[in-house]
Amino acid sequence: MKKKFLFFGIVLVFFNLLCMFMYAGMQVEHMNIIQTFITEDGGGWNANLTMLPMTIGNIAAIILTIVYGTLLIKFGIKKIMIPFMALTGLGCVGIALANGLDCFGGTKAGNFPLFFIALFVIRCCCPIFQMGGAMLITNWFIRLRGRMASIGSIGATIFTIVGTSLMPNVISKQWNGDYRPFYYGVAVLTLLMILILVFLLKDVPEDAGLYPDGMDHSPLSEIGDNTPIKASKMLRDKKLWQLTIVMIAPQFVLPAIMSSMAISFMTLGGSELWLAATAFLSVGAIGGIPCSLAFGWLNDKLGSLKAEMIFILSMLIPTLSLIFMPVKKSVILLSIMAIGLAIILGAAPVMGPCIVAYVYGRKQYQAANRLAFAMSLIPAAFSGIMMTSLIQSGHAKIAYLILIIIIAISFTALMTMRKLPDANAADRS
Repeated sequence: MKKKFLFFGIVLVFFNLLCMFMYAGMQVEHMNIIQTFITEDGGGWNANLTMLPMTIGNIAAIILTIVYGTLLIKFGIKKIMIPFMALTGLGCVGIALANGLDCFGGTKAGNFPLFFIALFVIRCCCPIFQMGGAMLITNWFIRLRGRMASIGSIGATIFTIVGTSLMPNVISKQWNGDYRPFYYGVAVLTLLMILILVFLLKDVPEDAGLYPDGMDHSPLSEIGDNTPIKASKMLRDKKLWQLTIVMIAPQFVLPAIMSSMAISFMTLGGSELWLAATAFLSVGAIGGIPCSLAFGWLNDKLGSLKAEMIFILSMLIPTLSLIFMPVKKSVILLSIMAIGLAIILGAAPVMGPCIVAYVYGRKQYQAANRLAFAMSLIPAAFSGIMMTSLIQSGHAKIAYLILIIIIAISFTALMTMRKLPDANAADRS
């Protein structure tokens, strides 16, 4: 039975790694690729226009997050993830076919309606990767939840290394500005994920005759009625609203910084400064791997609330470094930015599911997550367009000051939760 659990555990962690690669990359970070090779100066669509389907998709994702959560509870993980993963792959093919790249003549070679639909579909489908992958980890692990989530979260860091740091240079220097092979490759990856989900995974360990963490008994903390709490009752729970405010900072700040990274540096010092910054971004992304593992350990040993405190305060590091970033290359500030990004890129995918599971437990995880996640996305829906608009209008410092205010609000809400107990405490010894 231990060997059987080990097999499922390894496959599950690998699958969650791919989920976080897709979620982090295709929700936000791939916009750096699009906005590097589709520019108004190069004859393509302007930055606000390319960001428009993302912004509308951000708003749609708020409602869809509740829908996805409800569907995952009612029909199970596999039945819901598979069709939306397939749609994501088709969306990637759509972006490639829409073209509009500067190297092909910009708008003359582009199909904006197809580009808009494809990008909108991808953004709307992205939550399913995070929600489904995190729900699998929550279902299969209690005592080891943080560490297993941290291994899977390396996928988000890998996209930052590959998609945000390396790909702009590869596309520019080796593919002559043509990013289409990248999107075709991501489409193939979605097919691989579907095959893994269909043939190698189960929604819960009980479906395979097993228990969480490979235990020989059912969880002690789940004795009694574990029927998912209805949304109407959950919305009357003070803990849900506290949790939602805490989750706003990660949902808003990280996408705001990562989606506007190219625009920020290109506006400040041109493409030369941006390409120089990608080297430091790569270092930060690689550093996110040990940081992710460290936060997984902190979750399991200190508790998710204490780990979340460290995470939220760490968001100030890259934010402050970007406020004071000069026009010319500053090795010191770029290095500080890289350290901050390493911490938050490593922590973000771990902390999201862990703090919800800490407050509500395995059985009520998705019942709470679908609401807290969705409501925290409401302000985050406008993060990308806010950053792009303010940076391009010469008000970058205002944009980053707004991020600092949001961090302060979430940290204050977290302080009000510091005495809440772990919902699965009985199974952590």
